[in-house]
Amino acid sequence: MVKLLLLHPLPLDGSIFSNDLRALADECMAPTLYEHGNDLIDWARAALDTVGDGPVVVVGNSIGGSCAIEVARLAPTKVKALVLCGTKPGHRPEPQLRDEALDMLERHGLAATWDRYWLPLFGPDASADLVEQGWLTASQHGAEPIACGVRAFHSRTDREDFLGVWDAPVAFVSGEHDVAPERSRRLAERLPHGTNHLVAGVGHYLPLEAPDALTTIAAGVLETL
Repeated sequence: MVKLLLLHPLPLDGSIFSNDLRALADECMAPTLYEHGNDLIDWARAALDTVGDGPVVVVGNSIGGSCAIEVARLAPTKVKALVLCGTKPGHRPEPQLRDEALDMLERHGLAATWDRYWLPLFGPDASADLVEQGWLTASQHGAEPIACGVRAFHSRTDREDFLGVWDAPVAFVSGEHDVAPERSRRLAERLPHGTNHLVAGVGHYLPLEAPDALTTIAAGVLETL
């Protein structure tokens, strides 16, 4: 039986994934990864440790998707498929943006940084209750754990070449209002087992904004294995 590993976006945590998504597999892990420091590979090792023996499908949102790719690199035969939501496998370093976010976290705190960087990633139709749920989830962690996430995100390695030779399904999922969803479509077309899914009316945080759509897509991937 294939397990599910669910990897969260910044600045949220593993609690955001729906029960319906978790129920697709007999065993499902959704760890929160900030405590594992500033290196995405360390996050991936810690996430892989939660899985134990047996095959796994990894679903990741944003930095969680980047972490999912690292999990596949560490265990390329164990990982049977990736579902990458709002994920950029490529990487162009942006040290100024990283330093600005870290400075804001230190000087002004998590609430101001949420308003500046992460609140705008929700789709325009996201309800106030949904946005509040996101903020309450993020605010449980405090500025320093989220700073670890910022550092991990900005120090990640470009993995487009890895996906280009990895022989397993990769499903890209983008919200209609996310940043440059056409980028995922173009990459999916180049991969030997790539598919692309565009979810109407939502932004970056697919597990919160469109949990039913994400569950349907993940179920479809599992059915192909």
